[in-house]
Amino acid sequence: MTERLYYHDSFLYDFDGEIVEVMPPSGADGRHGIVLDRTAFYPTSGGQVHDTGWIMPESQPSSSESTEKLRVSGVIDDDRGRVVHYIEAERAPEKGTRVRGSIDGRRRLDHMRQHSGQHVLSAAFVRLFNFPTVSFHMGEESCSIDLDTPGLTSEQVIAAEGLANQIVLENRPVGIRFVTPDEARNLELRKIPPVEKDKLRLIDISEFDLTACGGTHVSGTGQIGAILLRKTEKVRQGWRVEFVCGERAVGSARHDYAVLTEAAGLFSSHIWDVPQQVRKLQDETRALRKFTQDLQEQIADLQAQQLLAVTPEKSGRKLVVQIFADRDLGFTKLLVQRLTRLEARVVALLATTADNPGLVFGQSAGQPFDMGALMKEAMSRLGGRGGGSKDLAQGGAPNADGIEQTVKDLASGLDSAA
Repeated sequence: MTERLYYHDSFLYDFDGEIVEVMPPSGADGRHGIVLDRTAFYPTSGGQVHDTGWIMPESQPSSSESTEKLRVSGVIDDDRGRVVHYIEAERAPEKGTRVRGSIDGRRRLDHMRQHSGQHVLSAAFVRLFNFPTVSFHMGEESCSIDLDTPGLTSEQVIAAEGLANQIVLENRPVGIRFVTPDEARNLELRKIPPVEKDKLRLIDISEFDLTACGGTHVSGTGQIGAILLRKTEKVRQGWRVEFVCGERAVGSARHDYAVLTEAAGLFSSHIWDVPQQVRKLQDETRALRKFTQDLQEQIADLQAQQLLAVTPEKSGRKLVVQIFADRDLGFTKLLVQRLTRLEARVVALLATTADNPGLVFGQSAGQPFDMGALMKEAMSRLGGRGGGSKDLAQGGAPNADGIEQTVKDLASGLDSAA
């Protein structure tokens, strides 16, 4: 088993160790795996993502420019209690090589802030509302906890965020201690892991939270920085709360402010008035959409009457064929519906060559043709996709090439069949 140095000191970024096992490259990335007798690299586990950094064989002097720095890009905890370091190198050092490990300190500190912030936030939800955390996930940009609760209000979110930041501002000590499972049962732990171990590692936030955890943590809550709750959503096992801490919180707040400032500038208003301006714009858009729809229906009625008036009847029916260069597919379909309803014996083959070119075929109820089959024939010629029923069918073409000729050929076929 690997001795885990981070268990005792989360701020340990540099350490010495010995390679006890080398694993050959595996998987698509072809990275070597290295197992050390002791390590400060944290492996992905418990919702926290792994550390990155470098491993340097001691056989090459650290002062030399030729010192080989092997990039550690992944770290896992396997089922045999080993911490496996995946390195980016064509050749791995041999077993028994002494190495110097170096953690990416900025990444580690960020992870400590997020994980410690999660403990504080989870404890806040328990203390205020008895909402336990059932899972934790740390992402590259944000983190989340899933709460076991059927409901979560915005007032509860604000209250938990407020209590969590109060604990941060008080800069309470964060301690580490090890106890047996029997000792743990006599303590007021927020959560005891289901896996039985000889010793449990406890993270103790002074007079606020005590829970078993193997992750890396700050030594005082003030090091977490601000805790900012970003979003809540209903999930299968309760409610998910997305949050960020420290520099991530500052970056998110700065980005939000920049976006709101830009939006306010577009409305020529203050950022606090943006929601009101958006609601006003939505109302105006809905009204304009309704007006446009009514206007299109009136235009379709008039154009349908005009087309029927100039289309001669042949074999007891009117065949309307029209290609539009300035109408969209939605209006084209509306016009077909108007044509086939205004008179009882109408067949309409319409198409548009504007943006998103397409075809719409329709016939009055009781006519003998099959518009769906006709559309499939058109799509096979144009390389598009479409279909429909016996009386109405629609399809889209990849481009306007060949549409006019296809419609004319199909119309000619209908004339011949009649």
